[in-house]
Amino acid sequence: MGTEANAGRNGTTDATTDVGAVPADPARAEGTLHAEGALRAEEVDAYLRRIGVERPAVPDVEALRRLHVQHLRTVPFENLSVHLGEEIVLTERALLDKIVRDRRGGFCYELNGAFAMLLTALGYDAELLSGRVYGPDGRLGIPYDHAAVRVRTADGPLLADVGFGRHSHYPLRLDTAEEQAEPGGAFRFVAADEFAAGDELATADGGVASGECAVTGTGDLDVLRDGAPQYRLEMRPRALGDFEAGCWWQTTSPKSHFTQSLVCSRLTDDGGRITLSGRTFVSTAPDGSRTEREIPEDELLAAYRTHFGITLDRAPVAPVPPTPR
Repeated sequence: MGTEANAGRNGTTDATTDVGAVPADPARAEGTLHAEGALRAEEVDAYLRRIGVERPAVPDVEALRRLHVQHLRTVPFENLSVHLGEEIVLTERALLDKIVRDRRGGFCYELNGAFAMLLTALGYDAELLSGRVYGPDGRLGIPYDHAAVRVRTADGPLLADVGFGRHSHYPLRLDTAEEQAEPGGAFRFVAADEFAAGDELATADGGVASGECAVTGTGDLDVLRDGAPQYRLEMRPRALGDFEAGCWWQTTSPKSHFTQSLVCSRLTDDGGRITLSGRTFVSTAPDGSRTEREIPEDELLAAYRTHFGITLDRAPVAPVPPTPR
């Protein structure tokens, strides 16, 4: 679960595309997947309209890259539900209704949960993975702290993550220990036990030490961005329902970042980011330069609608910072 969603440049056209409604199906009221684990064709079409992508001809890496970056541009990373008193339900129907029909965003369980369903319906071999996020003090968060997606392709396994705020713009290769430079930063995977010991993962011949990589699926990996650990990824596949306890903690615990802060953030077309943190609107350009301004209370709803395509009938209540002792 990302705890950082730095801001980016202002952009509005990609967040306000008309997408229509997700077809209702009473038989799926409990939110269970089809036996094939896929969405219906009309639901896939509605989802693709939501993110502004045409249906890929084949489920390859190039199409996955387009889907990934467009998801980041059009579906905000946000925790508004926590501060609107809305229950977050981890079922297929609830995720589709919120993200596609209601044009909302969400946090990792919702965004990557829905994205995994979309990828599966498009023919990808996608599965959820669990992670634990590194805090500012270097300590790992709770079990099931974060959800991400592993996608197995003919070119090798990839990590897709559209629910971590400021992170990679495109999927990352899981079968290499080499640094992967891309617009979101320089990323690298390191075996968790070796990272803890301060050792390098890559061998002299460019291979992977100790077999602790997603190629073998035998060990946890630390995901590093610009040299700093972001989260520890478990390689065992998980079901969406496995994250319910973590989701409950994130939305109720006073120690959770998401109960302590109010955030709505998305990538922009030029690779920057815009974030509304409480009433502070932050715009960050691709080069890292940033501007900030306070949004008057009576303009908050318009700001969510204009910058993020989110229409609310009332503003979320920002948390009150704890009193220093």
